Order: sequence, then C-alpha cells, then structure tokens
Amino acid sequence: MRRLYTALFRLAVPAVVGRLLWRSLKAPAYRQRIPERFGYYPASPAGEHVWIHAVSVGEAEAAFPLLRELMERFPGRRWVVTTTTPTGSRRVREALGERVAHVYLPYDLPGPIGRFLGAFKPCLAVIMETEIWPNLYLSCAAAGIPLAIVNARLSARSAKGYARLGGLTRASLGAVQWIAAQTQADAERYCRLGAAPERVEVAGNLKFDLELPADLVERGRQLKAQLFGDRLVLVAGSTHEGEEAILLDVLDSLASEFPGLILVVAPRHPERFKAVAELCSRRGRPAVRRSGGGDCAGVTVFLLDTLGELRQFYAAGDLAFVGGSLVPVGGHNPLEPAALGLPLLFGPHGFNFLDIGRGLLDGGGALEVADGTQLAVAAGRVLRDASVKTAMGSANRAFVEQGRGAVRRVADRLAVWLAATAD
Repeated sequence: MRRLYTALFRLAVPAVVGRLLWRSLKAPAYRQRIPERFGYYPASPAGEHVWIHAVSVGEAEAAFPLLRELMERFPGRRWVVTTTTPTGSRRVREALGERVAHVYLPYDLPGPIGRFLGAFKPCLAVIMETEIWPNLYLSCAAAGIPLAIVNARLSARSAKGYARLGGLTRASLGAVQWIAAQTQADAERYCRLGAAPERVEVAGNLKFDLELPADLVERGRQLKAQLFGDRLVLVAGSTHEGEEAILLDVLDSLASEFPGLILVVAPRHPERFKAVAELCSRRGRPAVRRSGGGDCAGVTVFLLDTLGELRQFYAAGDLAFVGGSLVPVGGHNPLEPAALGLPLLFGPHGFNFLDIGRGLLDGGGALEVADGTQLAVAAGRVLRDASVKTAMGSANRAFVEQGRGAVRRVADRLAVWLAATAD
C-alpha cells in the first residue's frame, strides 16, 4: 500500500507544483523557495534539531507558547520549525526570528523526506494538530526519531478520509510514540484509525494558552480612538469568499439604527484583498485600506489588508464575527477575540472548532447564526445593549482562562524525551 501511495504521489507532483505556480499568480510567495519542498536547502545546518511542524498560521500560533516553554527549559538546543504556507512561514519569522531555523516541509516522498531528515537530524519530531504523512512517519520510525502529534484534533470528516487508506494509516500511526489529543472525541477517533490506546492521551487544547501582550487592550483602545473615535466597531476576522457580501448586507440592515457603525473586515488570504476592496466599491461602500492610511471619517468599511494586526483590531472592536463559518470552510480560531473579552458571532460551519464553539455558546459569550439575516439580528442585539455586551465578553474571558494548562502538560511529556537525548 505504501508503494502505491508513493507512486501516486510521484505522479501527482507536476499537478502539485502547478497548483503552487497558479496560486503564485495572486500570492507570489508561493513560487519562492520551491526547492525546499523537495528537501533541498541553501546550506546544511549543523547538529541535531528539535523539530516542530505547523501547517500554517493557526497551527503556528498554537505552537509558539509550547516552543517558548521548551526553549526556556532547554536553552542549548537547536530548533527547526516547518510550515507549508507562505503566511505560516512569515508568521514564524515574525514571532521567532533567528532563534529557530525555518524551512517548508518537503513533500511526502522518500527522497525529499530523507534529505530533510539528513539535513536537520531531528532528535524529536512534534507534529501539530492533523497531519498524517505515511512516508514521513515511517521514515522517522526507521531512523529512530521519537514522533508525537500534539494538540491533535481529528474531525469526523477527516477520520473518514484517513480510514479509506486502511492499513497505511494504521502503519503510520504505529510509528507515533504519543498523541496528545485535544478532546476525548479526538482521542477515540485516533484509536479507531489504529493508534495504540496506551499512546493516546487527552491533554487539552494548546490554543487556550495563547500569549497576548499585557498592553494589548490599551493599545486597542488607542487604535480605536485614533482611527474610529467613539464609533461602534464590528470586526470580521479571517473572512472567506462569500462572507464579505453577507457582511455588507448586515451593514446595510444596521445602518439606520447604528449610523456610525464601522465594519473592519480582515480577509483570511492576502491574495483576496484587492477583490474585497472592489466588492465594497461596487456595493457603494468604498473601503479605507489599512495599508493606505486613509481617513475613516464618513466611511463605513475598513479593510485590514496588512498581516499580523488582527489581534490589535480585535482589541479595538466592540463585537467580533469569526470567519470561515458562514461558508463551509470549517471556521477559524475564536479564542483570541474571546480572550480579549469580545462578544462573538459565528456561522454554522465551524466544524474545525466544534468543542470550542460549543463551550463559548454554552457559556453565553457567543451566538451562532445561520445566515446574514440572523447575523444582523444578533449583532443588533449586542450593540444596542451595553449590559449584554459586557456579560458576553466576561463569559468569554472566563471560558479561555478555564481552558489553560495544556502547554505545561504537553511540555512536561516532551521534556522527558529531550532530557534523554544528548545534544
């Protein structure tokens, strides 16, 4: 089965590279550093590395507190962080700079994987969330590299997909020494796919241990005063195609009751900034772009078309909508705006964050809406009643605080392996 998988992957490589080049038409970073995706690097780093893989921005943000905890405990170690997307790469470099090496994870083929393992000589492999790559996992096992999946989550849909690979998935999970699952449901799905139950543990969600600067709330207040004055601010974070049009409809619905309301929209993917700006213009609500530094007076849409500033704009908001949830994308992490004490709104398609979403709803800090009409009603309810806004925000802060602690639990277990390996 592994041979067939590898042969099919090799046949797919031209299409995979073609997709990179296609995406690079809108996001040029996708055509850069392509040799890294085949395990070729400008210079071979010296010595063994502790390796952490985080697919993109969300996984990287979850990994940072864990990585910093481990780096503090083991200051003499070398570290390498891999991602697969340019946005993830950019975020790793912004957050960690030269403290870690960073490259793209090679494609799951024996040659590229072998070159990567030979270059960085991992003494420990830590895979974030949901990444099961047969050649990678089995190559780590063959090389005697301890491998852990941490913050592990596995939706019912993903589990069905992996189950179709049958024995190959079981063999891959057999190469994993420890799976630190987010929830009991995640743990059970991994076991049903073939993971040894004694190697699976519910450790909680690392994303609850997010690190926010102590002065972030104050900086958010200052930002709001500078850009928006005393206007009400609805922040729509990580939006996807189809959601911006719904949000503009919501803005139209609320305009008469809240004439000063301003919508801050932050598309998930930078290559969509231009399209969203054009949509706003066609709808008669031309947006001020953050990159342009324009005046917000008389404008109702603010386009956050820069990277790394969303959390600061959440801190400047009165209410947050978390994108990827009104369209069937799976949603994005709502914990950051929750930790800042914002009331939350999201759609019905947050299947990547089911347990977090359920907890926020049960705690009273969030409202789930089915469509734009319900979104407008829910937003109006929160914006017109300061006591509702305050109560929801407090409930969300409490929910995040109660969920903390996974970083310490996971770091304690990984530290056992690191202490047992010589640098």
